[in-house]
Amino acid sequence: DLNECGLKPRPCKHRCMNTYGSYKCYCLNGYMLMPDGTCSNALSCLMANCQYGCDLLKGEVRCRCPSPGLQLGPDGRTCVDIDECATGRVLCPRFRHCVNTFGSYICRCHKGFDLMYIGGKYQCHDIDECSLGHHQCGSFSHCYNIPGSYKCKCKEGYRDNGTNC
Repeated sequence: DLNECGLKPRPCKHRCMNTYGSYKCYCLNGYMLMPDGTCSNALSCLMANCQYGCDLLKGEVRCRCPSPGLQLGPDGRTCVDIDECATGRVLCPRFRHCVNTFGSYICRCHKGFDLMYIGGKYQCHDIDECSLGHHQCGSFSHCYNIPGSYKCKCKEGYRDNGTNC
């Protein structure tokens, strides 16, 4: 681990705490870390009753939200979630779908796929229900794996009656 707090120029304008693989900037009690890295009197934000902190711009207190997936609500103090999935701005990789979370989103594998580390990256890989025995094919049918699922096909000499062979 490199102690970034000991580097010149210092990464923080005020206090610096080394963490494993990174660092955190912080302020003394009674002060609050602003987005530009400065420390500001926390009392101003406390009086504004902001949910997640504030910015002091030209002496005016403005509440802020800690994530781009949140926006300031109508009361100007609390943060409300932006549903990135509903806006259509999110494109998930192949075999994944968007799931909204508070302040962000995740791309989850479709049903019938598992997240696996293949070829140096995480990919959604088809689950072979047939080879794993996770299927409902009867003893008179063969299981065939298809992307995301499986199909049952009657063995030779048997017919499908709608539910069984």
